[in-house]
Amino acid sequence: MIPTVFSEKPLLCALACVIAYLLGSLSFGLIVARAAHGPDLRSVGSGNTGASNVQRTMGWKYGLITFAGDSLKGVAACFIAWLLTGDHMACLAAGLFAIIGHNWPVYYGFHGGKGVAASCGVLLYCFPVPALICFVLTIALIAATRYISLGSMFLLTSYAVLVSVTYQGEWKPFVICWAALLAVICILRHHANIGRLIHGTENKLGKKAK
Repeated sequence: MIPTVFSEKPLLCALACVIAYLLGSLSFGLIVARAAHGPDLRSVGSGNTGASNVQRTMGWKYGLITFAGDSLKGVAACFIAWLLTGDHMACLAAGLFAIIGHNWPVYYGFHGGKGVAASCGVLLYCFPVPALICFVLTIALIAATRYISLGSMFLLTSYAVLVSVTYQGEWKPFVICWAALLAVICILRHHANIGRLIHGTENKLGKKAK
């Protein structure tokens, strides 16, 4: 079942998604690294531009700044969609495009991060209660294992399950597909991490990148 906002306000929905993608394509990791005269994140560590690689190559301070910036752009994308359409389902679509922009940014040759920080902003805006529950569980898992990648995949997967179970609105099929797609994107972006987790070679939280 497709929400009626996509048929009643198609141009506004499309505009919201385009803005969300362009906003998501802004890489706060590269911006922070350049401002701090740091390395090119695409050539050090994991080669990604997300907060995890910033933390490993430049330290916690810059990693947290990057995480906050990437999360806020997810929130901003959803909020702009709400301003344009006044429909919550359009916010979900815009959030998805913001994450796609983060992962495959048009400004940087479509080479971005893994979308976790941007996803956190989107999750919190779209369904805040499930998001907060999953944030707490994820922090506990990362604290216990020190694997950010494992925690990231758990976050999106548990969120998809919780939202699918708790959401009882008119557009439940759409919401379930949306939440599942976010989880699938996260897992696919972590395919290399999954291999390292299986072989016991995954970097743990706090380890510096070479």
